[in-house]
Amino acid sequence: MKTVLLSYFSALRSLARPGVFWHLVWPTLLATFLWTAAMLFSWGALVGWAEGAALDAPLVGGWLQDSGVAMMVLLVLFKISLVVFMLPLIYLTATLIIGAVALPMMLEKVAAQDYPDLARRGGGSNLGSLWNALKVGLGFVAMLLLSLPLWLLPGAGLLISLVLTAWLNQRAFAYDALMVHADAYELKTIPRQHHGKLFTVGLAGAVLAHVPLLNLLAPALTGLAFVHYLLGALRGARQNEHIIEVV
Repeated sequence: MKTVLLSYFSALRSLARPGVFWHLVWPTLLATFLWTAAMLFSWGALVGWAEGAALDAPLVGGWLQDSGVAMMVLLVLFKISLVVFMLPLIYLTATLIIGAVALPMMLEKVAAQDYPDLARRGGGSNLGSLWNALKVGLGFVAMLLLSLPLWLLPGAGLLISLVLTAWLNQRAFAYDALMVHADAYELKTIPRQHHGKLFTVGLAGAVLAHVPLLNLLAPALTGLAFVHYLLGALRGARQNEHIIEVV
């Protein structure tokens, strides 16, 4: 747990460096703007579809048509669900933007200051990062959709959201944090060896993502925490290898 906390303290320390803070904010602002615009543009069509589907539903359609109050309540709940469902999509979009664009820029500054001794072996690539982001994004959306019925259980929605967001953080940021410095073998083995702690790093970021105002910084701050944790783990692994070779 100590290394997990240290990774976030190191990420906070990195905020003071020129040009880093802006990369914490703009991906979430852009993702929020894009999804808000998409929701406003399609709001009428979505509500109309929901109303039509409810009226055409067997057994309850006629009752809903006769009961204006029931239909109104149903549509209010549907609108709330649309807003709630949009939140993880905003986080997903911000995370993918950070992984593809902002994190490499922050990684350059962080590595130069904190890990100048760490050789760059270039085991990853931009194409690999793009493929990883595509797999992670599709997996997250698929699990989110499959879990929707469980959100009706009291408290289940928050728990599911935390677990899925932690999974998203771990899978999205691990590759990008290591792809410049790790070789192909290290790129696979380091995340595997630290799987449990990396999930904890992702879970801490998931908690931050559910705190108002902090959620604007959460995706990029979590990405920075993964950078510090994994580059530190990579440095430690190479130092151990060197000791073994000397002995």
